[in-house]
Order: sequence, then C-alpha cells, then structure tokens
Amino acid sequence: MGLSRRTFSALAGTTALGLALTGSGSLATNARTSRSVPTGPPPSPPTADGRRHSVGFDRYSLIVDGRRLVLWSGEMHPFRLPSPSLWRDVLQKMRAHGHNAVSVYVAWNYHSPAPGAYDFTGVRDLGLFLRTAAETGLYVILRPGPYINAEVDAGGFPGWLTATEGRARTADPTYLKHVDEWLTQVNAIAARHQFTKGTGTVLLYQIENEYDPSGGGAGLGATARDYMSHLYKKVRADGIDVPLFHNDKGRNGRWLPGSFDTGGEKGRWLYGFDGYPDPARTPPDWGHFGVGGRTGGATASPRTPGFLPEFGGGWFDGWGGATFQGKGYAEARRTRDAAYERRFHLTNLANGITLNNVYMTFGGTSWGWLPAPAVYTSYDYGAAFDEGRKAASAKLAPMHQIGHLLQRVPDFAKLDRAAAVRARDDRLKVYHLTNPDTGFHVYVVRNDTDEDISSTMPDAGFAVPFTVPARDALLLTADLALGRRKLKYATVPPMFCVTAGRQDIALFAGRYGDMAQIALESEQDVEATRLDPEGAWIYDRGLLRVTAPLGVGGLTRVRVEAAGSERPLLLLFADDATSLRLWPFDTPSGTVLVYGPPLVREVTVRGDTVHLTGDTYGATGLEVWAPRGVGRVTWNRRPVRTRISVTGSLLAEPLLPGVEPVTLPALDSGWRRRTEDPESEPDFDDSAWTVADKKTSFSITPVPEGQPVLFADDYGFHYGDVWYRGHVTEAAGAESVALSYSTGTQGLLMAWLDGTPLGTHRMPVPDKDTVGKGSWADTATFDLPRVLPQGAGDAHVLSVLVRPMQHDQDGGADDAHKVARGLTAVTFKGADTGAWSQPEVRWRLQGAAEPDPVRGPLNNGGLFGEREGWHLPGFADGEWRTVDLPHADRGQGVTWYRKTFRLAVDAGTDASIGLVLDDDPARAYRVQIFLNGWNMGQYINDVGPQHTFVLPNGILRTRGTNTLALAILSDGTTPSGPRDVRLTLLGVAAGGVPVTPVDSPGR
Repeated sequence: MGLSRRTFSALAGTTALGLALTGSGSLATNARTSRSVPTGPPPSPPTADGRRHSVGFDRYSLIVDGRRLVLWSGEMHPFRLPSPSLWRDVLQKMRAHGHNAVSVYVAWNYHSPAPGAYDFTGVRDLGLFLRTAAETGLYVILRPGPYINAEVDAGGFPGWLTATEGRARTADPTYLKHVDEWLTQVNAIAARHQFTKGTGTVLLYQIENEYDPSGGGAGLGATARDYMSHLYKKVRADGIDVPLFHNDKGRNGRWLPGSFDTGGEKGRWLYGFDGYPDPARTPPDWGHFGVGGRTGGATASPRTPGFLPEFGGGWFDGWGGATFQGKGYAEARRTRDAAYERRFHLTNLANGITLNNVYMTFGGTSWGWLPAPAVYTSYDYGAAFDEGRKAASAKLAPMHQIGHLLQRVPDFAKLDRAAAVRARDDRLKVYHLTNPDTGFHVYVVRNDTDEDISSTMPDAGFAVPFTVPARDALLLTADLALGRRKLKYATVPPMFCVTAGRQDIALFAGRYGDMAQIALESEQDVEATRLDPEGAWIYDRGLLRVTAPLGVGGLTRVRVEAAGSERPLLLLFADDATSLRLWPFDTPSGTVLVYGPPLVREVTVRGDTVHLTGDTYGATGLEVWAPRGVGRVTWNRRPVRTRISVTGSLLAEPLLPGVEPVTLPALDSGWRRRTEDPESEPDFDDSAWTVADKKTSFSITPVPEGQPVLFADDYGFHYGDVWYRGHVTEAAGAESVALSYSTGTQGLLMAWLDGTPLGTHRMPVPDKDTVGKGSWADTATFDLPRVLPQGAGDAHVLSVLVRPMQHDQDGGADDAHKVARGLTAVTFKGADTGAWSQPEVRWRLQGAAEPDPVRGPLNNGGLFGEREGWHLPGFADGEWRTVDLPHADRGQGVTWYRKTFRLAVDAGTDASIGLVLDDDPARAYRVQIFLNGWNMGQYINDVGPQHTFVLPNGILRTRGTNTLALAILSDGTTPSGPRDVRLTLLGVAAGGVPVTPVDSPGR
C-alpha cells in the first residue's frame, strides 16, 4: 500500500504545547578510558576503490583504516538463488535495510562435478557475486569451508568425495590433497576481491565450520589441530590476508587464538561462535553479563571483539513439518518476529557483540538435489526476506532500525559494562553500558513477562515513563551527540542522525502509538517549530523536551534552531512501519535521506540532480533531503517535479506511480503426458549400464559378506534416482526377496520382477525426535508373484528404483556423508526350506547421465525421462497424449507431464511468481518440478508441508515462453495427480532490477 499525499503535507505549526515532564536527574558515568582507537566516524561504505586498506581489531570491534566498525551482516547463499541478476536485488535490499555486510558460504559440491573439475561460470560465478556485493556497498564475510554444513547435501562436500579414501575433516593426506585443490580454486577468486587490496570488499574469511572432532567433548586432538593449522597456512599461502576466523559450534571455547599453529602469525585470528536460542526462552547472556570464561561466548576470547558468525534469524524445517507443527516457515517467522529480534539482538549488543551475522537474512531455495536430508526444497528459514525476495515487514523493522543505528552512531563500537541500574518495576531487566570516550550511555531494558510494563529509571535520569511490550525489549540512550546538539535522554530508540544539506536530521522510531519523549540540552534562546500537528515541545531548565505519538499521522517533524546557529536539527518521529520508508544513503557529495517509497535501491548525485532507483507498490509520495546545490530528482530514470518544503526537503508534487496489475495464465489444460519405467521390463537393454562388480568400498556402511558393492556412490551416481537391474539365475524356488537399502529422509524404493510390480517401500515421515536424522536404513520384503522356477539357466530380471534423498552431513566429523545410498544387500527366501539364500545375481545400475554443463551436477537424477531430455525445453513431445487437469493415474512408477505457457509481465515490473501444487493429502505421490530444464524442487503430496515453489526470474521468462515438466513418482497404492497446478503471485513491485535470462539450453 502506498503512502498518500496527506502524509507528505509539510504543515508549518509553531504553537508550543505544554508538557508536564520531570527533570532528567543525573547519569552515571564510567571514567575509565581506553588507550585503543578512539570513538570517531565509522569508515566510509566499502567499494572496490583501488586503494589499499587495513583491517584489524581490538577487544571492542573491528578497526578498518583506523576507524571502528560495527558489523551488521546478513547471510545469503548465491547457490540458493540460481539467477545472478537477482543477487543484486537481494543485496540491494539488505544494504537499504541497514546491513553493511553479507556473509556467504561457498559450496564445494556446487562447483565440482568430479575430481579436478571446477566450474565458476553462470549461476556459479563467485567472482560476479563478489563484484555485485562491492558495487552494492557491502563488506563480504566469505565462508568456503571446505565443510560448510548449511543444510546442503553432504554439508557441501562434493558427491565424488563420498567414494574416496581418507577420513574427511582430518589431517589425512588424501583428504587434504582434495581440500587443497578446492581451496586453490576458490582462493584464486577470493584473493582478487579482498578489501585490503582495494579490489573488492571481502573483509573476513572463515576456515572450516562448526568443527568439533571430539563429538561434543572438551578435547581437541593433535590431528584436529594439525588440520586447522594446515587450512590456516594454505589460505595464507594462497594470498588471503584479511583476518581469519572459525565458527565455534555453540559456546565451547574451541579454536581460540593460540589453540593451533598459525606459522608464527599473531593477532590475525578471530574467535567466533554461533547461537540459535529458543525464542520461547529468556535470551542468554553471551558476553559482558554472562557466566564468563571459555563457555561464556565472547568472554572466551577477551582480546578479540564479540563475534557471532551465525545468529538465528529463523530456523529450517524438515519433511513432514514436525519442527513447526506442519505450518511451515510462516510459523518460523511468527515465532521469531519483531519482538524476538529486539529481545535477542539487543541482548547480544549489551553483551559486547559488535560482529553480528544473521543466519539467514535471505534463505532462498535448495533447488535440484542440493538439500540435505534434513530439509525440503524451500529454505525460506523464516528470514527477514522471504523465499520470493519479499520483505517480511513486521520482522524487518527492528533489523532495519538496529542496522542503521549501528552504522551511524559510532558510539556503539566501543562500549563497556557500566554501573548497575534498576527500573522502578523490577520485573524489567536492565543492561547499562557506556562509551569511555564520549560518555554516551545505552540501556537495554528487557521484558521477559507476558504483559506490557510501563516504568521509569530515575537513577539513570529516566523519570519520564516508558513502556516495554510483553516479551520484548527497548533500547534507551542518553548523552548522545545529535549533530551539534546532545540528547540528554530518549524514551524511544534513535535510528540515525545524519547531516543532509544545511541541517542535522535525527530519527526516533518505535511501536505505533507509543509516546516518544526526548530531551535535548539547549541554550536559553532555543527555538522549536512544530511542522506536523502531532509533535509538541516545551523548554524547561536548559532542556528542550519534545513529545510525539509514533506513527499517528505518519511521519512527525519538529525543527530545532538556536540564534546564531547555521545548522538546525530536524527531529523525525516514526513508528515501525514508517521507519521502513526512510532511507539514508551516503554519497561522495554527502548524505541523502529519502522518505516515502517502500524500497530505495540506489542513490547517486550528479551535478544538481539526485538520481534514485527503487520500488513502489501503490502510488506513494517522495521526499528527499539532499546535499547543498541539489535541486532536481529523478526516480527510476524519470524526472520528478518537486518543490522545496518547510523542512528544506525536495517534496515530489505528483505521487510516484504504483505497480500495474499482473495477470497469470491458467495451467489446467493443454498438458502432454507419457509414462516411462522401461527399465522395469525384462527385455530392456541394460548392456551399457555400469556393472556392479566392486568388492570393497570407502563407505562407512559395511559391504555384506558374499555380495557385491551396490552403493550408488561407488559407481559415480551421487544425485537423484538410481535404477538397478538384477539378472537372477539359480533362484532355487525363491518365494520372496528382501531388499536392504539406505537413503536420506523420505527415501523410497520400488521393485518389479519381470515387469510385474512388487511394491513400494518408503522411509517413515520424521517426527520431532527424528527430524534431524540424516541417514535411514531399512529392508523391504516383497512376496514374489510366483515361486521362481528351479531349473538351471532360468533367468529373471529384478528391477529396483531407489530415490536416495541425498547424503547426510558430516557435522560430527565422523564421515557421516559416506553412509551408503541406494541398495545395500539383496537376499531371497526359498519356498521349500524357508531359509534365506543368495542365488546368482548379476547387477547393473544406472543413475544420472553426465552432469548438465550449464545447470550443474545437482540438477538431474537417473530417471529415464531425465536421461532422455524430457525435462528440457524444445523436446519433441508432439506424440505424447494430451490431457487436462485434474488427471489421475493409479500405477507404480513414473509419469511425465509437460506444458508450455507464456508470460507478459510489463517491463519495469518485478513479479515474483511461484508454482502451487495441491491435492488430496491421502494420495501418495511425489513430483520433480522442472522449469525450462532447471530442477526447481520436489513435492511430496502426502507428506508436505511445502506446496508453493518459487520460480526465480531469469530462469522464469516473465516476458516469453516457458516449459514446465513434472515427473510424477507414484507408489501405485492410491490415485496420483496432478490435480491442482497453478501459478501464484508471491510479490509484485514497480521497479526491481534488470534481469538477464539464465542460459537454459534445450533439445
């Protein structure tokens, strides 16, 4: 919804409204001074400027070019958004909403289809991502593993590594040989984009991730230390000179500075730890106010700044949705809402955490066979930006406010724990900190009860009341410089103070309807002007006291001036929703502040014109405070007629236009349908398939005595479905067969004998106790349709299709990623003796064909249709049967549906579109979704919880023809769909970024 013209009416009111406010009292100060870098202006926004830069740290914060920096980073994974144009969209949104850094994993499996083969092109162009981050003005925290976890297949290890000798995540020489090869590749790119060299904005670099080889114990053995030392030295040898760190799995004090050999280098290693606290519990103290010592979080490393490389901005969900009671990521977002963000992030800030990374800020999509067994396709995560790239506004507001505050109030970079302060209502917990250089005081007041609490803090000078909502927190500040004036106290948090043109502008933001009360130290001849009717002020005993009800009437403005002063202070008051319409941007010409649009992407000043790009939904107003000499405005490359308001801003006279309606086509008719499964027929030619003739394996799954290795990975089939064909002779009257197999969560097996279905077996839907289980093993026993003939030379074909559902992660550093996938053993039971026996069986198997050279190794599995290109655009399906939806079949096996559709979204409109699949949950089938040949995920109708699949622009042609292919795998016990298949609009805006079509080769 846009903002109306009324919101932007600059009302010139000068009537003072008398307010009954008490005095401020005295504020406690901390006289202790620091000999380290003093508090001062933060570094300029980062760019690839060609100049050398220094990056260091002390116990308070990072120090960049001699200036203190508080890092407010958000996690996103370019491999979870397979459209490079949209990387800029997400990065711009993060930057605009207060983040000054982005943290990214680099997944080894995403870039390496085979030993010695690496691909950093197309959707895997890491260099392009790093350039885009620099162009956006974001620092980069780079995390290339080699192990990343991240809820991706094998924790990021490539599939081929599962079939190699040598234990992973140790100093084993075979493993290290592969690791060095990977790091050589990724570091060659990273080194070219380091901030220290002026050629990029890579600021920090992580080695390994959550490495605990002790299995949760306290000890770290020599092999583990040797491994970490090897990684450290390798990274340095490759030219990485920014500070390095590791992400401790919890607060265990592992991998502190000095815990392993760094080749004599000192002072370049940061201790970091992660935390995913339960939102239903009291926020923990991981620093100044905590238990202290090695397990205290930041206190484990007192000479380095508090660093959270991962703090829970949500949580992942698994098949069946047990984590969130089947409600999916909407429940993750509800339980980790705006109040959660304030309670937990402000508690971290109070505890001295100045390096913050929110995991995830944009979760994205685990497309293809990327997801680990613990998750389904969507990796929305309940993040501040949802999977469709839309801002989850209520949750985003505190992130937006805190981010801009930490960037623009440098006092937060250097805080010490100060004298204890109590609120008059002792149900409120108060954290008190102060800056030793400036005398600035900050109070984090937290309410852990289930009711709103109003109170005062007279000992701290807050004799005026403030309210902390239930299970929420409030940031109060005192003795803060606001331009040339000093804030004595404020009952709502500041969001920023900037200088734009000839005035300082300070914004205070909080909950709608709360009464903001601030006091400024002022001379006797101060003059305040009420520019909106909601604001009020009174001068009393050297203090100018201003009040405003937040959000009532939109943005409230009060101008403060003093005789002889050339630079007035403009006070702005906003509620959470209004604060999300305020955008400060630094340019070489000075700071620009924009109010109105729901997103401002870029701000550039050239001559007398400020050029703005951004998004609108409905028609909205625009107000711009710009540097001196600027009198013109463009919006998305079109001039905007403006006038000068009483606040000195450029006020747009016409409203900015909103978005035009987007119409999506129906998908219920015109489908082409064809069944497959020729592999189940006895006369199918499998002579070109791989012979299962190995006797030993590097898997940690034992090979059954007397049987060949049947594990798919040992034969090079690492992703997607795998077919087995056993040619059985000397069956000795067998009447049943036992098929043992191993998969990830929700794996399944289907079997046929001589073309006759034997049945389907599937792993159970996980519950809360097993949702994190990464490997499942079971035995499916099927009665044979007849007792097999006992004559010598009689042959039968046993066909088996296994959907492995990906490899376990290796979080325990125990080679869990090497647990077998596919068949593990096959045994027959004789009719006469009742004993299990092993006839002569010659096995062949077939998985995915050669990796797609554009879409990569994780795109395709081993279904017949995939091997034949049925999922690709341009495939000749003219002889396939035409059907309309809903359409139901009953039968074991795979059926394909194909359809083309056209979209005609207006240029300049960013339409995020999803595909919805819906059916009676009693029907047992699953669907692989291919859009223009790209595998966009898996739907399991009777398990869920996911029904909507994001189709990213670039892969989706929003102005052109698209090919949709559905590979439906049915167990034959129920009718199988598809019933309801439709497109849905996930979000739409006028604006967006230019999108280059992603290469989608067809047949």
